[in-house]
Amino acid sequence: MNTPPVIAIHGGAGTIAAAAADAASAAPYRAALHDIVSAAQAMLLRGGSALDAACLAVEMLEDCPLFNAGHGAVFTHDETHELDAAVMNGSDLRAGAIAGVSRVRRPIRAARAVMEDGSHVLLAGTGAEFFARERGLEMVDPSYFSTEARRQQLHRARASDRVSLDHDSGPLAEGTKFGTVGAVALDMHGHLAAATSTGGMTNKRVGRIGDSPLIGAGTYADDATAAVSCTGSGEMFMRAVAAYDVCARMRYAGQTLQQATDAVVMQTLPPMGGRGGLIAVDRLGNVCLPFNTEGMYRAHARGADAPHTAIHR
Repeated sequence: MNTPPVIAIHGGAGTIAAAAADAASAAPYRAALHDIVSAAQAMLLRGGSALDAACLAVEMLEDCPLFNAGHGAVFTHDETHELDAAVMNGSDLRAGAIAGVSRVRRPIRAARAVMEDGSHVLLAGTGAEFFARERGLEMVDPSYFSTEARRQQLHRARASDRVSLDHDSGPLAEGTKFGTVGAVALDMHGHLAAATSTGGMTNKRVGRIGDSPLIGAGTYADDATAAVSCTGSGEMFMRAVAAYDVCARMRYAGQTLQQATDAVVMQTLPPMGGRGGLIAVDRLGNVCLPFNTEGMYRAHARGADAPHTAIHR
């Protein structure tokens, strides 16, 4: 089988103020999205696996301080960092995830290590960090994840006594942005994979875990249907089992990727206050990137075609 490979990535969804997003302020985000999706695209064109490409994209997103994952992650109420990540391989339904870590430099690598170990699917806190260290993954002081912009964001959230999903202000005057990064890929062998990583919510209660590391809620992949990575109000995505619901609608109800993703994002989530979006690619290479907020950082590339990047509709 020789399928044109597809890669799609997201850097979070939310009420990104289109009126304030002039070309200059949007340029760094678009450039980062373009470079990251291009690197994953090149890997796929060399015959790389969907799993490798999705993980590469998320690693690069974790390293970019513009997005809420890895370096540049948001702060908890106690001015600490708690990072979550998950990965799933569509060909065999293997999955791995970590939650609540603060010393693993690249959380997505730890999630993949959990998957490859195979004993468990989800490890959290100090146990996850011990596992990562045992596997030889790079560890850092928690201060590595801190940026001054995120610290100021926490102080503003504390002053207003609220929990914020990523930026409450910033270069794009974003209002409230849902801070998660993710990638989904289809390789030329017809295999699918999904990867997701997040720093959580600004000013969140210590110990809170969202949908990103929960297989079926924020992350899911199955070669028979699709690969999905979500971003948004995690509690609602968990209640809707959003990522799995997309694949279930395709498998059991015969819906197309477009029908399934629209149903979840536009119909299932809004009545319960679920705001955000998702990225998905199916086994035929169709791509859907729906969101019910003003914008979602996103990019995708098919085959050797030039990548597309977007922030608003």
